[in-house]
Amino acid sequence: MKRIVVKVGSHILSDEHKISESRVCGLCDFLCELMNKFEVILVSSGAQSAGKIKFDLEKTNLVNRQILAAVGQPYLMEIYSRFLSKNGILASQILLTASDFDSRKSTNHAKNLIEGLLKHKILPIINENDATAIAEIVFGDNDRLSASAAHFFGADLLVILSDIDGYYDKNPRKFSDAKIREKVSEISEDELNLTSEAGSEFGTGGIVTKLKAAQFLLENGKAMFLASGFDLSVARAFLLENRQIGGTLFNA
Repeated sequence: MKRIVVKVGSHILSDEHKISESRVCGLCDFLCELMNKFEVILVSSGAQSAGKIKFDLEKTNLVNRQILAAVGQPYLMEIYSRFLSKNGILASQILLTASDFDSRKSTNHAKNLIEGLLKHKILPIINENDATAIAEIVFGDNDRLSASAAHFFGADLLVILSDIDGYYDKNPRKFSDAKIREKVSEISEDELNLTSEAGSEFGTGGIVTKLKAAQFLLENGKAMFLASGFDLSVARAFLLENRQIGGTLFNA
């Protein structure tokens, strides 16, 4: 059985400054489908969005963002647990930072935990420890973390579900004739140095963080698939039917 990491961005989970439970429900149903075919690890953003629902605090400084993450993380896990349990799946929470992958000992401990959870058919849900990891709140929106998880935890593929539905040949917000690049095997330095734009109020990532995640995986002999998290039909066709009807596959 192949192992995959699925990463979902905060913009997919939130709608009008609240968690979209209908999207989370659809995502959980999809994850349960995937678990019949793959070993699945979920990397989920959304703690700050969830925290905003429980405690109306402006995201004006670092401490406020940390407070929102600390308040929102257990609420986010409650929502995941509720919808996954309808399909008989138990959820588990793992909070990591990029620094956890800098230590071989820490990485091995985390990997052993992941292996145990997957063995028992429990879904590992990884998020950045935003309440204490300063750099991770400012950079990455879990894209780098999900790529590290895919690499160090032995996954064959990272699937990023985003408001960005693929990697285009030009900026689709500026050019109506922009087309999605179906497959990408190389990423240039110029592409990796593009100006990044966040997709939502609570997201800090953009296409550049996803390209850097893809580059890291390409360099380590792994693949990444970027597709819409609003319409899961593209990811479903790719993963469950072996058909690419959209999105971008990064694979050497």
